[in-house]
Amino acid sequence: MTDTRHQLAKLLRFTLPTATPDHQRTERVDLDGFARTLIVYRGADGGRVPAFLFEPHEPGGGAVLAVHQHASQWQFGKSEVAGLVGDPLQAFAPALAKAGITVLAPDMPGFEERMVGAGAGAELAPTLERPGSTKQGWLQYYNLAMHRIVSGDYLLTEILGDCAAAISLLLSLPEVDASRVGVFGHSFGGNTTLFHAALDTRVAFACASGAACSYRHKLEHGTGLEMALVVPSIAERFDLDDLFRCICPRSLLVVSSEDDPYSADARVLVDDARAHYEAAERSSYLEHLRTAGGHDLDATRFAAIENWLTRTADG
Repeated sequence: MTDTRHQLAKLLRFTLPTATPDHQRTERVDLDGFARTLIVYRGADGGRVPAFLFEPHEPGGGAVLAVHQHASQWQFGKSEVAGLVGDPLQAFAPALAKAGITVLAPDMPGFEERMVGAGAGAELAPTLERPGSTKQGWLQYYNLAMHRIVSGDYLLTEILGDCAAAISLLLSLPEVDASRVGVFGHSFGGNTTLFHAALDTRVAFACASGAACSYRHKLEHGTGLEMALVVPSIAERFDLDDLFRCICPRSLLVVSSEDDPYSADARVLVDDARAHYEAAERSSYLEHLRTAGGHDLDATRFAAIENWLTRTADG
């Protein structure tokens, strides 16, 4: 899959960082079994990326880049993964940190501290305490994507570049074992996970939830495309099958549910990928959890994801 990875990276203009990104640590809070530190690192375009770094008091060496969901709640990003706002079934970082796993949870472009627009900070900061979407949040995210496209650039490129910088940052930490760094996300985070794990071979394992739906299925059935997935001509050349094959033979957990339109052809995608894992004699490295339910995570899937990440990060 080296050639596929190269061609996809070329289309997305994705390159790996050559050095650990500049970063600063600010607020640190000691909690039960771990410390949570607000950190700001330099992202793909040179801009600032706020993130929470979770460092276990007794680190086990494993690390996870946790990419937040979308849910049209642009006021939530890293803080939802941290369990400070939003859905408690998205609060993976504290659970993993208590298990000895180092976690980095950044704000993706357009979310939480990276919301943009005139007066956005003053107007939108109070909404961190209440769920829901904002008209301004939707508009600024739309502009982030569309302005890049008309300029010959892509929002997905920035997102993946920020994730690559995050992986570099994790790899620079003395408590992290470079062979046990993974990436996880649900929904928008799941899409990001699949693309990033396919392109960045430093990622040892990946878990993508609520994101196993191919471009071809979405186009055929009129399923909405998250704006970061809009890359001109990508569906003519690549699809999720290619991402799964590029991740092979590394460990991959796909989580899907029966009534989730964004997991609609998960079985087909996993079955195709399974043949490649078997050919690589790594069939046990690919797992698929299929449950009842809709797109939003439930307690069963949360527990299964947490357990898999903990077990896999422990090596």
